[in-house]
Amino acid sequence: MTDRQVLLAAIPSPSQGVWQLGPFPVRAYALCILAGIALAIWLTARRWRARGGDSEAATNVAFWAVPFGIVGGRLYHVLTSPDAYFGTGGHPIDALKIWHGGLGIWGAVAFGAVGAWIGCRRERLSFVDYADALAPGLLLAQAIGRWGNWFNVELFGRPTTLPWGLEVPADVAVAAGYPAGTLFHPTFLYEFVWNLAGVVVILWAERRFRLRGGQVFWLYVLIYTTGRLWIEMLRIDTAHHVFGVRLNVWTSVIVGIGALTALVVAGRRTQRPDAAQTVSVMEPEPNADAIADPGDP
Repeated sequence: MTDRQVLLAAIPSPSQGVWQLGPFPVRAYALCILAGIALAIWLTARRWRARGGDSEAATNVAFWAVPFGIVGGRLYHVLTSPDAYFGTGGHPIDALKIWHGGLGIWGAVAFGAVGAWIGCRRERLSFVDYADALAPGLLLAQAIGRWGNWFNVELFGRPTTLPWGLEVPADVAVAAGYPAGTLFHPTFLYEFVWNLAGVVVILWAERRFRLRGGQVFWLYVLIYTTGRLWIEMLRIDTAHHVFGVRLNVWTSVIVGIGALTALVVAGRRTQRPDAAQTVSVMEPEPNADAIADPGDP
């Protein structure tokens, strides 16, 4: 295949990622994040209602989880990439400019879980059951959000000659240390496809194996960390390394092992004779059995 044929088959970068609406900039990155959040809230409410719960209550929980998740995601990004903000040539005020990109999923899930727990307490919903209902929607949101990286022309992988290589502007390629015209692995696309496939696997496994009691959520974490592990190893953006390996690779391994362990433990707990009676202790009695039953996605 000639260089010209490769370029013709390459994935182009967008011509722009920001549009002016009068004096206000409309950023594609923000739109992708918002679209993902909206889809996650919709799917979670639908799944909660299918289990006999109140979809409005499930949506109310999201109003706690989303802000916490955004703050946590930004904190993780800034703490693990401090040089861009506090190093030579960095500007600390840029740490607040979330619309420029930079959300760490690990911090987003951790802080988002705190917000969801608060919301579940206020709405008197089972936190564990809510996490199970949320899991596929959360992975769907992550899939949609990755297109924001494409619009920002960021977080791509190492050079490739594959026909689906990502073509980036000449100045971006040179800044990354490669000659103009170099094609790169479109890691945003890999994660988008992986996450969508993960949503399908979660919904199938939930129905096939009647997962509950936190199993659906931990399966989500296991699927995501597995994909993030190999995708992270392709990326060439600046990152902190521990023992010569990117920090997020270590995070994926550690969190993935923890998720697998939690999945096994949750499975054993749900096999106990009294598991069906204890899984939804915070939900009002009339709806407890319906919400605990994961048969309907």
